[in-house]
Amino acid sequence: MAVDPLIELDGVNKWYDDLHVLQDIDLTVARGEVVVVIGPSGSGKSTLCRTINRLETIQSGTIRLEGRPLPQEGKALARLRADVGMVFQSFNLFAHKTVLQNVSLAPVKVRGRKKEEADRRSMELLDRVGLASQAAKYPAQLSGGQQQRVAIARALAMEPKALLFDEPTSALDPEMINEVLEVMRQLARDGMTMVVVTHEMGFARASANRVVFMADGRVVEDRTPEEFFTTPRSDRAKDFLSKILKH
Repeated sequence: MAVDPLIELDGVNKWYDDLHVLQDIDLTVARGEVVVVIGPSGSGKSTLCRTINRLETIQSGTIRLEGRPLPQEGKALARLRADVGMVFQSFNLFAHKTVLQNVSLAPVKVRGRKKEEADRRSMELLDRVGLASQAAKYPAQLSGGQQQRVAIARALAMEPKALLFDEPTSALDPEMINEVLEVMRQLARDGMTMVVVTHEMGFARASANRVVFMADGRVVEDRTPEEFFTTPRSDRAKDFLSKILKH
């Protein structure tokens, strides 16, 4: 068991009609841990990620944050979403607001911060993701990689206990991927609790504490990157790795 469990999934099941997308998932993420979830398309990775802040509801099992079951609705659910930040494939920035306004909006609206205080903190976060100079621009004036870094700053502005990343680089041009991964690597070094669904195996190898390999809605392997990449146990993992690791 994790020493200080922050996120716990216990016997989690999810169906879409007849499709059993999550099958008896058990997973614990400790505070400060980086867990990278990988696997073939349709294996349930993104759904798993989205159940942790209740963007997707589950049919059975329990999900706990800091030992408490996820709230069902209302203010408690809004608080959960503030505590568990999410970075998506698409950046979901407000086109009519500046970069600074995008980052400051939720701390003011949800956390009740004063605008000046929120803006000051937002500038620190934009500096952290290398974009302080772009604060007055609008999202359309930025590259995809820059927009995704703004989205990460926006998630950090809520001072979340954990961050979920759902394939954060899959919509980016290849030359922009590394600038986003570098921000994520820095967050990992700084001790942010992260659950990352990604196809970036280099990030998984270098920054993950654990690699969770999923197939057909199940957790097939849950091991250190070293163990998983050098000696995968399951045929599914061996097959997957042979396809994606270019020798």
